[in-house]
Amino acid sequence: MIRGVHLEAQWRREALRTNLWVVPVLEVAFAGALFAVTVALDRGAYDGTLSLPSWVISGTADSARQILAAIAAALITVVGVVFSIMIVTLTLASTQFGPRMLRTFIRDRTTQMTLGTFVGTFVYAILALVVIGPGSRGDFVPHLSITVCMVLVMLDLAVLIFFIHHIATSIQLPRVIASIAAELSEAIEAGAGGPGAGGPDRPDGGGAGPTAAELNARLDTSGATVSAPASGYLQFVRHRALVRMATELDAVIRLDHRPGHFLVQGHQLATVWPPEAAPEVARSFARAHVVGSTRTLAQDIAFAVDQLVEIAIRALSTAVNDTFTALTCIDWLGEGLCRIAARWNPNPVHRDELGFIRVMTVPVSYERLVQRSFEKIRQAAPGMPAVLIRQLDALAEIMAETRTEQQRRVLLEQAEMIERVNRETVPEAADREDVRRRYLAVLAAYARAGRSD
Repeated sequence: MIRGVHLEAQWRREALRTNLWVVPVLEVAFAGALFAVTVALDRGAYDGTLSLPSWVISGTADSARQILAAIAAALITVVGVVFSIMIVTLTLASTQFGPRMLRTFIRDRTTQMTLGTFVGTFVYAILALVVIGPGSRGDFVPHLSITVCMVLVMLDLAVLIFFIHHIATSIQLPRVIASIAAELSEAIEAGAGGPGAGGPDRPDGGGAGPTAAELNARLDTSGATVSAPASGYLQFVRHRALVRMATELDAVIRLDHRPGHFLVQGHQLATVWPPEAAPEVARSFARAHVVGSTRTLAQDIAFAVDQLVEIAIRALSTAVNDTFTALTCIDWLGEGLCRIAARWNPNPVHRDELGFIRVMTVPVSYERLVQRSFEKIRQAAPGMPAVLIRQLDALAEIMAETRTEQQRRVLLEQAEMIERVNRETVPEAADREDVRRRYLAVLAAYARAGRSD
């Protein structure tokens, strides 16, 4: 169950991170707390109970109002500039990288912290401006708060310079592709199974009761269906909650969709056995899954693959014609599939504490991930030997990481299709021979990997 807890925590962090308001709200709250501390010290200095250091800015109430008003006006202007830069960046990302890339830029911590820093300083300046006024010992001027506000303004200038640098580098395609590849690696590590993954939900950890094949037969013949309560993409499934629910009902739940699939309200979402448990499962299912308008990476490893493929096929379109970007995507796809070949072992069943199978899933297979990584790019690259060569090079590298003959056969099928495209669409004989040599290298890697088993 440890891995399930980690995945749920990862999904919650992802949901909080993919927005532009959480970090600014936290920074505004911090600015308010900081002001409460500094104004309390200013009150103490005004009442004569403590003295402020000599470096604290001094002046009249009118001077303080002018300084704080100028700071507040400048900050709100800069906030508008930052928002404008962000909107331009999102527009460029949507046009050049595809609309699904907007999520990568929205979840960027630097952008969120920049907005929060300026808005927090603006709130701090307004609060300091409001408290200036007459008192029993003359005008109350929060000298320490004004000094801290000036320090925050200096910090804001540094943040603004760094933000401009960050935006200039983050919109570069290699950086975007590398960031998506890093997310793919994290998803692979989070979803890696195999011995030692832990928990009673491991199918290889010993079990009780009917086998998965027997339960599938029961579900097919006499199981009752549970319909999707809403339309949208299945983003996350709380397997632990489903296991507890099925254990209480002494039932078995088979999920007919995995995260990343689109659900249609009223259509089949799951199958339950025994059928009399289906109404209770349907009532409780809303707490065990999340449906939204977009896909997420927490349990949908194919989403990162699709993002890289989308950038590649956009780059190969006649409107863009950017072969080198496509080659970069193929490189990172190959690196990810090397990890998948070595570590990807999704868990199709989840057991209760006694070892009985309670939840059955349909995780994305290694074969499907390979197909998603290569087929659309190959279909978009007829007559392009550079792309075909890079795909064959990636297949040879992945072949060295495979563990089974089945994994190698999947790669070999892709290599054969690429070679057919080479023979049928590449017009120049020398180019065809270059691709052919890479194909032979894949065959040699296939033979070596088979001998090493």
